[in-house]
Amino acid sequence: MKFDIKQLQWTREPKSYTITPEKIEIETNPHTDLWQRTYYHFRNDNAPVLQMETEEKYFSFVVKTEFTQSHHRFDQCGIVLYLDSENWIKGSIEYENDVYQHLGSVVTNNGYSDWATTEIDASTKFMWYRLSRRESDFRIECSEDGNVFKQMRICHMWNAPDRIKFGIYACSPEDSSFKAIFSHMEMTECKWFAHDGQAPDKI
Repeated sequence: MKFDIKQLQWTREPKSYTITPEKIEIETNPHTDLWQRTYYHFRNDNAPVLQMETEEKYFSFVVKTEFTQSHHRFDQCGIVLYLDSENWIKGSIEYENDVYQHLGSVVTNNGYSDWATTEIDASTKFMWYRLSRRESDFRIECSEDGNVFKQMRICHMWNAPDRIKFGIYACSPEDSSFKAIFSHMEMTECKWFAHDGQAPDKI
């Protein structure tokens, strides 16, 4: 398995970006975001998403994000699995202020988003993410060094077909712009192993 930049395709191409085998840089456009309905009652579906397709049912995708220039509320970049406007997953750090940021994930099923977060220090400007697939179930992890990963979220995607898309995204929901840098992109065998605890319920 290989993460091939030649297979990457844009959903909403940003105005400024560079793509090389070693890294991808995205300059975010102001007023771009991904969110559907829940709590805020608005629908934002205009963030640039760069993905490749796969029919692999079991795999992991790793990427390192750098966001030293993020400076405005909600500036964010991270990992994504975007199927369509109403079915997607994202994991990222959202800038809040000069004291703290939100490390979190959003899962959107059938047009409704949720948001799970924890506060981290605003000095954090690098983060690794790992997205793993086991059929229609997914896990997002994060790491500060690319070696030790910690679980952020396990979820089910109700409308995940055999062929899915996954990759990276960056956006600035308010009147802001910053450069997001992605590197060390790798697609591997699934690092999320089969559960060896409680047995499934018998039907």
